[in-house]
Amino acid sequence: MEIEITAATSTAINFAPATTVEEISQNVQTILATPVYSVPLDRAFGVNAELLDLPMPVSQAKLAAEIVQAVQKFESRVEVTKVLFTGDAVSGQLKPTVRLRLKE
Repeated sequence: MEIEITAATSTAINFAPATTVEEISQNVQTILATPVYSVPLDRAFGVNAELLDLPMPVSQAKLAAEIVQAVQKFESRVEVTKVLFTGDAVSGQLKPTVRLRLKE
């Protein structure tokens, strides 16, 4: 089963997700939205936000690798199959969309 998750700036946290897919989706959204070093007892959690200051092609390549590593480390029930980006250098926005496959 494939899941597609787009980074969101703020979503409500569901403390009792009904399905495993909903729980995994919420966990991956949290990983994408959390800058590394911002969690007091787990400084390695999240994605390095400093990569966004690089030129767009470099930023996309490094951020894709960072996302794959973070998801592998913090949500081992899925594997990343693709990382896509929307946004452009003119607007200064870069929003990742991550495709995941559930491990069986």
